[in-house]
Amino acid sequence: MTQQYTAPSSVSPSPGYADGPRLLADIGGTNARFALETAPGQTGLIAVLPCADYPTLAEALRAYLGSPKVLAAGVGALRHAALAIANPITGDLVRMTNHHWEFSIAALRLECGFETLEVVNDFTALARALPHLADTQKLQIGGGVARARTPLGLVGAGTGLGVSGLIPAGDSWTALLSEGGHVTFSPANETEVAILQFAWRQYEHVSAERLLSGDGIELIYRALAHHTGQVAQELDAPEISRRALAGECALCDQAIEAFCGMLGTVAGNLAITLGAQGGIYIGGGIVPRLGERFARSCFRSRFEHKGRFVNYLAQVPTFVITAEYPAFLGVSAILAEKLGS
Repeated sequence: MTQQYTAPSSVSPSPGYADGPRLLADIGGTNARFALETAPGQTGLIAVLPCADYPTLAEALRAYLGSPKVLAAGVGALRHAALAIANPITGDLVRMTNHHWEFSIAALRLECGFETLEVVNDFTALARALPHLADTQKLQIGGGVARARTPLGLVGAGTGLGVSGLIPAGDSWTALLSEGGHVTFSPANETEVAILQFAWRQYEHVSAERLLSGDGIELIYRALAHHTGQVAQELDAPEISRRALAGECALCDQAIEAFCGMLGTVAGNLAITLGAQGGIYIGGGIVPRLGERFARSCFRSRFEHKGRFVNYLAQVPTFVITAEYPAFLGVSAILAEKLGS
């Protein structure tokens, strides 16, 4: 039997919203991030819960809403919520691609007692956040100048590879419901051909996500070891990145460099496809952690490496999103539009 959750009562609603705080969430394949928005632009009580610790999304939601700090805040019954999730949203039933959670949006709304529950793809939400990023929340890599009111592109590697875009629509924007991370991977040099051939031993179809993700870094590392006749150690993606950044392992550094180059090609493809003269934004959990190593990688040169379109792409800026929880900005905007405020 499904357990019903009732949010704690409060003596008064939030002064920011007449109908009380709004729940915001960003659900990835590894972590679920939750927050409460008490007024436009005022988000707090942020918590990050490992998805693997909870059998269902509803259990994770209950754990957050029942946590001591949320209970102590006395926020009252929550009426409105918006969730960004790393998965295509094509109907009421959601089955996560990179995690075992699945749920009915309508049933989840009733179970948690929400009047409004918006569920959107995580990169749709992140795309909607782009116009709201402050200069301190993004870092430009390479040259180029953004043109106002032109499309923006978004790509980000983490547990998977997210892709989206933002198209001007009157005074607002329309976010693309893209699953571009699953396009077929296209190698750009002989080394990448060797990596692809190695990947084909395990996968009939090698998508961009197979290589541009946490698991992808591990696959690139093993492929390069095979290609160069070296012995691959049992290393996960965080350790490969750590050794590369610390200068402890040349093979790990080569894997990170290959990753950055592949991402540059994908980002350049997206810029040309969308005509994204407003810029390409890099999100996800991997690139921001690479810091200066990403800035001095071949990413930007590979981004521009498009033959006759090199001059076109040289004018398109690329930005790394450095904001800690940028998807909250996007789901907040989406929920505000839904509620008309």
